[in-house]
Amino acid sequence: MSNFQIISPVDGTVYQERPYANGEEIASALSAAEKARIPWKNTSIQDRAKICKGVVEYFQANASEIAEEITWQMGRPIRYTPFEITGGFKERAAFMINSAKDALSDIPVPATDGFKKFIRKEPVGPVLVLSPWNYPYLTAVNAVIPAVMAGNPVILKHADQTALCAERFKAAFDSAGAPEGLFNFLHLQHSQIPAIIQDERIKGVFFTGSVAGGKAVKQAAEGKFINMGFELGGKDPAYVAEDANLSNAIENLVDGAFFNSGQSCCGIERIYVHEKSYDDFVDGFVKLTNSYVVGDPLDKFTTLGPMVRVAAAERANHQMEQAIKQGAKNLIAPNQFESRAFPYLNPAVMINVNHNMELMKEESFAPLIGIMPVSSDEEAIALMNDSQYGLTASIWTTDHERAISAGDQVDTGTWFMNRCDYLDPSLAWTGVKNSGNGCTLSTLGYDHMTRPKSFHLKN
Repeated sequence: MSNFQIISPVDGTVYQERPYANGEEIASALSAAEKARIPWKNTSIQDRAKICKGVVEYFQANASEIAEEITWQMGRPIRYTPFEITGGFKERAAFMINSAKDALSDIPVPATDGFKKFIRKEPVGPVLVLSPWNYPYLTAVNAVIPAVMAGNPVILKHADQTALCAERFKAAFDSAGAPEGLFNFLHLQHSQIPAIIQDERIKGVFFTGSVAGGKAVKQAAEGKFINMGFELGGKDPAYVAEDANLSNAIENLVDGAFFNSGQSCCGIERIYVHEKSYDDFVDGFVKLTNSYVVGDPLDKFTTLGPMVRVAAAERANHQMEQAIKQGAKNLIAPNQFESRAFPYLNPAVMINVNHNMELMKEESFAPLIGIMPVSSDEEAIALMNDSQYGLTASIWTTDHERAISAGDQVDTGTWFMNRCDYLDPSLAWTGVKNSGNGCTLSTLGYDHMTRPKSFHLKN
């Protein structure tokens, strides 16, 4: 089988090279997962938790080294990458581990004379987790830890760009003393994935990635009745109402738009501001954006590193140039940041935008934001809903009732008030429309890693 290279966006060099799995390795992983299925199903939740806590401990002990690997693989500045491990990864894993006992307990049913009845949550069996590069550990942990805690063996396929992350997961499970076959990874070409999904031993597939990728995975599972979950694209909006705390909104929305060079599933991609606050908001947004530092992500002072690939930067730049031809204006001066070659991309703050522009309709996944004035909550809600996506959305206001009322009307998986671009593991992570379906995180996330089995026992 052929090899693939991880081309680092930091300097365009080959960071690592790996072989794709061959047929024998794929067969071995599937066989091992199936062999582990019954023993792991019969393992107590307490013992499952010991293994998963050991996985978390491995990542915490190696956080600095792992963080540098993340930066080299996908370009996020080193000042931020450690927090993916010590912050979000740890928080999500801990919640799912600690909530497993209650979430997976039998569901009692009202008794009737002569009968005992309850519903048990059975593990589905071996699952395939397909994870992307942009948050390589956060996206994977959403599925890996709850799958294992629910009693399922896991096979992880990571994006080629962040293939070392799959190997780190394997090292973590080995370090924690996981039994053979409980966790494995495969480096795979896209053409190899459908046959694995179709294998009768795979009972669940959990995918994070593009809409096109999600459709391909769903098609690959045609004819199978298995649990599936999809977290796909987003064009997440924010609405700044006239009563919003502007300084707070500006600080958080600049970060929400440009963190990770805008390459965040739930990053802010379009902003609507009440016309009474529009000018002040835009002025403050531009001022804060101009304080960012675009540069080498291994430099601790850099706040904006490269995009993951040259093609991604070119696509975003084309989207911006197309909007300018249609009348949009970039408020960030060309000489504000030192000129760098792709995949480095300067932040762009666009005004005079509208929904006839691709910039406001299609995912950018770049440090590129469009800002529009609106005259009312109703106009903002209509524009927020004018999208094929529905992952997260946010409102910035001092009025809780206003926030709840607007949230009831916006088609989204998560609705924020006065914050954005964050996953709380106690809340369901889900999307609507072309942002996917299914659910990870929260106690509801366990419903997708299990199947209900009814016990109807006559005395």
